[in-house]
Amino acid sequence: MKQINIQYYKNKYAHFILGSFENKLCLLDFRYRKMRTTVDNRLKIGLKAEFIEQDDEILKETRKQLNEYFDMKRKEFDIPLITVGTHFQKSVWNGLLKIPYGTTSSYLQLAKNIDNEKAVRAVANANGANSIAIIIPCHRIIGTNGELTGFGGGLPLKKRLINLEQNLFAL
Repeated sequence: MKQINIQYYKNKYAHFILGSFENKLCLLDFRYRKMRTTVDNRLKIGLKAEFIEQDDEILKETRKQLNEYFDMKRKEFDIPLITVGTHFQKSVWNGLLKIPYGTTSSYLQLAKNIDNEKAVRAVANANGANSIAIIIPCHRIIGTNGELTGFGGGLPLKKRLINLEQNLFAL
């Protein structure tokens, strides 16, 4: 059986679970989110692998780059990624990667960006199924009306991440 190396990472923002598979990051998610089991099972089944608590170079580099991000010293990540999901989900996640640091977008705009304007609800569901938070920036999606909408790490954290990226407060 193949393995997904996992590590837990906690900082002043949140408690995360990180996972790597064959030298690529496959998991950067909130340790205590409601969909934890669903996301974990999708990865295990999709990669035909089990979780093993073990550190590796990808996880170390992920922690380093996350620390730089949270210290406002990094705006882009250069960690190799592997995503597990449907073709549609992957198109949404690729769309998220194109939203620039410090900006926000809406589910409707994201649906338009992936040429599927009528799939706003499906886009929202795919956004929620993202297993690589922060790097695949699902936190940058807000409601069309400008209101904060669901987020695996909770709305207070979503607001903090948007504020961090927009430099709206000093650390």
